[in-house]
Amino acid sequence: MVEVNSSAVSVILPVLNEEDYLAHAVRAILEQDFKGSIEVILAIGPSKDRTLEIAKELAKNDLRIKIVDNPTGRTAAGLNLAIKNSQNPIIVRVDGHANIPRNYISIAVSQLEKTGAVNVGGIMAAEGQTPFENAVARAMRSPLGVGAAKFHTGGSEGETDTVYLGVFKRDALEAIGGFDEHFTRAQDWELNYRLRKNGGKIYFDPRLTVTYRPRRSLFALSKQYFEYGRWRRVVARTHKGTINARYLAPPFTVFGTASSLIAGLFNSLLFIPAGIYGSFLILASVFIGKTLKERFYLPAILFTMHMSWGIGFITSTRRFVR
Repeated sequence: MVEVNSSAVSVILPVLNEEDYLAHAVRAILEQDFKGSIEVILAIGPSKDRTLEIAKELAKNDLRIKIVDNPTGRTAAGLNLAIKNSQNPIIVRVDGHANIPRNYISIAVSQLEKTGAVNVGGIMAAEGQTPFENAVARAMRSPLGVGAAKFHTGGSEGETDTVYLGVFKRDALEAIGGFDEHFTRAQDWELNYRLRKNGGKIYFDPRLTVTYRPRRSLFALSKQYFEYGRWRRVVARTHKGTINARYLAPPFTVFGTASSLIAGLFNSLLFIPAGIYGSFLILASVFIGKTLKERFYLPAILFTMHMSWGIGFITSTRRFVR
């Protein structure tokens, strides 16, 4: 078992088009209070901005940083390449737009030892910089927007199905073959499922709160949640028995709302279910939002998240299953 104060960790980041956030993400890693040694592996995809230039400058100024090429730009491929080019017994996954607290690694490594878990993680703490982004962040951190997953909404520490990002025991990752590069999205959930199936424990600690920057527009948000829904169904088809009511709620909402709107054209009473859903969006926005602008944006944001996820799930065909 690895001792906290003498262990070494490899922090891996799949990076694509992150010129605005990469330097901040790396700085937060290098300023950790962790007592062991740290190496940082940046798997750089074919970015269209100054990401590679910034990464090279960071590596030039700190020998702990190493750059590897990720020609496909895909997240799972970048993670596997970074793991392959790392050398330490504990793997810390961070995203290029995430900001981890100063005690993140020391807490996670301590919990790996204390609990016997193979992966420890915490909360995807969405935090915006504009009124629209703040409204998206409110929705992402509320059960009314994304369901009751602990890594979104918080809760007490303990064993769970999946966590945001994660701090892993390397041997556990290698035992299951790392990340499945077939998955464009949902690769974290799918990986944690295989870790659990292989006898490992996934552990949630709410102190591991990682700042996440939400999408900046409804269009970008709809694309994100459409892909979430599509690939969550691929996971469900790949690993039977992994679906539950929380994942079925958005597709049922899509069917119910669409059916109500169409049927209401022939009988106005049948508009009632759609009206109830619309009222729910407004009331939820009043409850979730903290400012007038957030409450103004939230009905459209919640509608986009629910419908995009549901449509992605419904339209996900078997051709996506390997």
